[in-house]
Amino acid sequence: MTILSFRLIFFSVILALLLSPLAARLAPRLRLIDIPGSLPHKQHDRTVPLMGGWVILFTLLAVGAPVLAASTGAVPSILASSLIVFIFAVVDDRIGLSAPYKLIGQGAASAVLVLSGVQVQLFAPALNWANVLITVVWLIGITNAFNFVDSMDGLAVGLAALSAGFFMLVTLDAGQTELSSLCAILLGACIGVYFFNVKPARLFLGDGGSQWLGFMLAAIGMVYTPVGFLRSQSWFVPILLVGVPIFDTVLIVYSRIRRGRSLYRASLDHTYHRLVRFGLDSNRSVLAMHLAALLLNCLAFILLEAAPLWANVLFVSVLAGGVLLMIWMDRRVRWA
Repeated sequence: MTILSFRLIFFSVILALLLSPLAARLAPRLRLIDIPGSLPHKQHDRTVPLMGGWVILFTLLAVGAPVLAASTGAVPSILASSLIVFIFAVVDDRIGLSAPYKLIGQGAASAVLVLSGVQVQLFAPALNWANVLITVVWLIGITNAFNFVDSMDGLAVGLAALSAGFFMLVTLDAGQTELSSLCAILLGACIGVYFFNVKPARLFLGDGGSQWLGFMLAAIGMVYTPVGFLRSQSWFVPILLVGVPIFDTVLIVYSRIRRGRSLYRASLDHTYHRLVRFGLDSNRSVLAMHLAALLLNCLAFILLEAAPLWANVLFVSVLAGGVLLMIWMDRRVRWA
């Protein structure tokens, strides 16, 4: 199975590298391009195709066709529901959608996934409504977290690649081979698109890419089941694997509520922008966030080996550290 994962990564990288230039040429005909200066945070100096997400999706469907055809687990349900998110997000890229319409699409995708039997199982059947509620909040939250964190070239696709890579390793260890294959293809496709998405980007993910990747990774995090570990010591693993997008989203929400600003209005107040204001150059700001994600991903599985009590104490300590860092980064004298 390990060799299969390497094979899937290899072919996914190659196919994504080949498809990206083709997608860039097709984008103007579909009117899927990002125009400089159309919003405050769009600081690129020329039009850029918004089809990175298309490349990742088509790579997944092409390379994963043999695996998907034989799949009987949660993978087909994840893909089917994720397409709803992708369609709504592409429409947003094309004509622009208001926040309520985006939430309708994300809610519909979450409902389809839940109705197919894929949801968190934290509580007993008598409290299944709580499981459903947490599932929907988790899926919509992480979908938007990846959309928010897509604030600089190479950032979101790099974070997605890191998460997919770690999920590939742990699902392989857990014997969830179909899920591991899905993660391997996602990893390879993200790496291929990353080549064209790094600064200066020749291809953007678009909302179709960032939202779709967020939904996929959120769903994978729900389905992943560690073998030999109690749920009380493993429930936080998916949270840490997408910890950087979560931090960025909470920081934005906290900062905008504090200042009475709209939560949905694009602005230069993301974690990346603050790191630049603090003195890091653009590339190092992106790398700093990738490094933070790498460390959190490693920590997630280091904590798995700890006793349940200590694992949760350390996780809460990480949360507390994140809150303190968020408050420090949003100090008025440093930002406003």
